[in-house]
Amino acid sequence: MIRILHTADWHLGQTFFGYDRTKEHEAFLDWLLREIRKNEIDALIIAGDVFDVSNPSAASQRMYYEFIYRVTAENPGLQIVIVAGNHDSAARLEAPLPLLQAMRTEVRGVVRKLNEGEIDYDHLAVELKNREGEVEVLCMAVPFLRQGDYPVVETEGNPYMEGVRELYARLLQRLWARRKTNQAILAIGHLQATGSEIAEKDYSERTVIGGLECVSPDTFSEKIAYTALGHIHKSQRVSGRENIRYAGSPLPMSFAERDYHHGVVMVTLAEGWAVEIEKREYTPLVRLLSVPKGKAVSPEEVLDELARLPLQMEEAKGNSHYPYLEVKVLLTEPEPMLRQQIEEILSDKAVRLARIVSVYRQAKTDVKEEEALVATGLQEMNPLQILKMTFENTYQTEMPEELERLFEEAVREGGKEN
Repeated sequence: MIRILHTADWHLGQTFFGYDRTKEHEAFLDWLLREIRKNEIDALIIAGDVFDVSNPSAASQRMYYEFIYRVTAENPGLQIVIVAGNHDSAARLEAPLPLLQAMRTEVRGVVRKLNEGEIDYDHLAVELKNREGEVEVLCMAVPFLRQGDYPVVETEGNPYMEGVRELYARLLQRLWARRKTNQAILAIGHLQATGSEIAEKDYSERTVIGGLECVSPDTFSEKIAYTALGHIHKSQRVSGRENIRYAGSPLPMSFAERDYHHGVVMVTLAEGWAVEIEKREYTPLVRLLSVPKGKAVSPEEVLDELARLPLQMEEAKGNSHYPYLEVKVLLTEPEPMLRQQIEEILSDKAVRLARIVSVYRQAKTDVKEEEALVATGLQEMNPLQILKMTFENTYQTEMPEELERLFEEAVREGGKEN
């Protein structure tokens, strides 16, 4: 028997409308460490998007490496498998592999090629041992796949979908051939599976996914005991299959994810199959609050509701645990003093204002809130993230760091001129 904990989409280093989230991520990692110890976990699977950007800050990297050191030191038998997501730099994540292997941690970011150009499938295979030291799981550690990472398949259908399907099929064929009786096959992926659910108005998550092609759940054979997915922030089963799961993100990444249930998935494998799958829920340190909770209302109604919010406690002013607040206002014309009025009312309230969404009533139609919120989706991303998303959607490859550096220089120069 072997017990596995599946998590994904940490997005270390993310800021939320300018607010630093370090304490929120630290709280999650502390909780995760306690879960691993309490449930006697044998292997931790992190299915991509460890970091929020491909060039993470020194503080974000320190948090990541300190967690790996601490969790492996406190749990001497724990094994860790990490794959890169679309937000991660594949090469950067995998670079310290020799050092991480000393802490029983395997990272797969780059899809390596052999001399003849064939994919190095052996590099994507990781063995996981049970407490008796026997290999109990053969793991298909597949990172986020970009153009050139998967086999070229002649098809009249979707070349991305078919290429990804072929890669998993070839890798499974190799592992199944070396599999011994009672060994389980576990697949990892960072992708969007057909049939996966996203919140109706989660424009930020759709933007993150961008032009990425969907992958059919049929890609994952019935021979696979469990499939650990990342990329979609909502924890869920895929197409009703109990053993294909998104762990979901530990923190909400946008207001559309306000009502998501966050956490990790604990999986017990025995005699080659998943015998128990349990969602372990985590309550984030900071809540998201929308006023109003439903559709936008008039300024008078909004101001009245804001006035009823709880006051700050004197000893906790500026508390970094106060909820992030989204204010949604229905307008018939611009209200230049509205922001000032809102900020004055909130000056002594136990909340932190994140954004104000202004929705304008149309003259001849109902409120176009859906269209208005599309535009606000870009507020979830900074300019560099928008540029990198556009580059990746256009060229199906990660934007070179040199271009990233030039863009940041241009932004700095533009700031000086202004």
